[in-house]
Amino acid sequence: MAENMLTIEALLPRLPRYSRLMGIDLGTKTIGLALCDVERRIATPLETIARTKFTKDAARLLELATKHEVAAFVIGLPLNMDGTEGPRAQSTKAFIRSCGPLTQIPFVFWDERLSTAAVTRSLIEQDASRAKRADVVDRMAAAYILQGALDRLTFLSREQS
Repeated sequence: MAENMLTIEALLPRLPRYSRLMGIDLGTKTIGLALCDVERRIATPLETIARTKFTKDAARLLELATKHEVAAFVIGLPLNMDGTEGPRAQSTKAFIRSCGPLTQIPFVFWDERLSTAAVTRSLIEQDASRAKRADVVDRMAAAYILQGALDRLTFLSREQS
């Protein structure tokens, strides 16, 4: 695995105060992105990148990370329901192996099981049209993933206090 892969626990002491994290929901056709506030309390959907070629996709991801002064990436790891890794998890790890050498920003995997389903259910409850759901689901799933990691970081920091 890439040298800049960390666990959420290892990330906490390395985070500069008032630094942002970027959530990533890596799909086969799109990459959903989310960003948190500098106090790392709230994840907000940011952008959806339509996947084309790795070089172009990675360049856009890193451009946004630089623009928003991102200290770490939280990327959803699509595990199977039994916790094993399938082809999508392997594809996500391959993406990170390729991104790793392009940046010093660390990556943290976050279990994303059911994140897209939860976001889709929420959008349906809000009566969002199918077109609207398709437009926002990936970046909202990235925010869902990032919020889970932010909540864990908050818990860990309180535990250390």
